[in-house]
Amino acid sequence: MSLLPYGLVELPFWGYFLVTFLTIETMFLGVTLYLHRDQSHGGLILHPALRHLFRFWLWFSSGAVTKEWVAVHRSHHAHADQPGDPHSPVVFGLRTVVFEGAELYRAAARDPQLLRTYGRGTPDDWLERNLYSRYAYSGIVVFVLAHLILFGIPGIIMIAVHLAAQPFFAGGVINGLGHAIGYRSFEMPSRATNLVPWAVLLGGEELHNNHHAFPRSARFAVQRWEIDIGWLWIRLFHAFGLARIRWVAPRPHLERRRRELDAETVSALFINRMHVLRDYGRRVVLPVCRELARREGQGALPPSTPALLIRHPAVLADEPRRKLRELLEKYEVLRCVVEYRDSLQQLWNENPARALAQLREWCRRAEESGIAALREFAEGLPAYARG
Repeated sequence: MSLLPYGLVELPFWGYFLVTFLTIETMFLGVTLYLHRDQSHGGLILHPALRHLFRFWLWFSSGAVTKEWVAVHRSHHAHADQPGDPHSPVVFGLRTVVFEGAELYRAAARDPQLLRTYGRGTPDDWLERNLYSRYAYSGIVVFVLAHLILFGIPGIIMIAVHLAAQPFFAGGVINGLGHAIGYRSFEMPSRATNLVPWAVLLGGEELHNNHHAFPRSARFAVQRWEIDIGWLWIRLFHAFGLARIRWVAPRPHLERRRRELDAETVSALFINRMHVLRDYGRRVVLPVCRELARREGQGALPPSTPALLIRHPAVLADEPRRKLRELLEKYEVLRCVVEYRDSLQQLWNENPARALAQLREWCRRAEESGIAALREFAEGLPAYARG
């Protein structure tokens, strides 16, 4: 068979699509399982054979160097959406990150100080020194030649789609849109969002807010209705002894009959602190806002009031911050709700013995605050238990 126009392998249209889809998905799987969950954060330990398989495929299909990727990503977490973040849309602008994210990544990866500070613990064996890092883009050359030989002219389109996928989706969509649009399950200084609850196309990376809330977690899905396709692969590899799970994000374990605040309660609240803050927003902030709106009359409260109260102050722009300040000055009940939330967060900075005494005092004051939603929330705290 002639090498042109179809190369050694002639496929129907859907066949070329399927091959391209599988090469891209395998690349994303290597990024999320090997580079991200294993190398960057250590919540997952892959079998050495599986590690090398992903390391080879990433070199072959994307030119990714483990130390560079890990260092840039750890730097992102260390300075999330602050000066020093190598690819934050807050710092560089959303358009720049979406369409020039790969250039931002390469600029950060050329910084030797960043590599020394954040690239520790990555592979430094003979292959890494003499092939993968030394000839980072040689793998892509072989990848391109293989596609041209196997698929001929259709391979040109397959190559273009494949090589554009990681810079755009991983660099632009996750690092850009994943800090701009979507929903937030957990509030934190970072603006990270979950793009969709069913993260199946980008290896689970779409659940970006969950990851920033629990960076070490090998499982990105936290709510029971969320799907992390990377976690399904991890479970499969674990079943065959090819992966070891070190840590996953907690899911609250509630024992409704518990009524006593004790050391176990403090420990459970610390473990589940992100969930506790999320519950505070749903069970205290929202009911208080609804009751205040009913009492003040339609239109008295801006529709954005609950979001302003729930959102972490560090991610509010100047205008929303001004609106929040005006609301807190005008309505004592809203100021009280915010103060109780902030004082609850402070308990997690105390030693367990002191935190227990302060938690009991916090609950006593909350129950006497005259705010029904706050009293009910305080009464429910003893239900948190270590699962």
